[in-house]
Amino acid sequence: MASSKEYLDYVLEQLSELDDITYKAMMGEYILYYRGKIFGGVYDDRFLVKNTKSAATKMPEAELQLPYEGAKEMLLVDDIENKEFLSELVEAMYEELPAPGKKK
Repeated sequence: MASSKEYLDYVLEQLSELDDITYKAMMGEYILYYRGKIFGGVYDDRFLVKNTKSAATKMPEAELQLPYEGAKEMLLVDDIENKEFLSELVEAMYEELPAPGKKK
């Protein structure tokens, strides 16, 4: 099942306190970037983030879920109503995220 543009828009609104959030549509889902680094995405109308040390610390009760078959497990963000928490979460994750790959 693909994610809806409406759910993506809602997630982006909840992340609006952060500058430089971008996304890329990919096979019916949406990859989310913060300052050029992938930190998560919207998969089947679920907001998932990479399972980094800081994300796991900030969300100790978060469920690990597969965004799609064959992918690495990601953390399900439950507290999507809390804009301040989301900003702190993504900022905390930033340093742990890999640098973007070089374009060929």
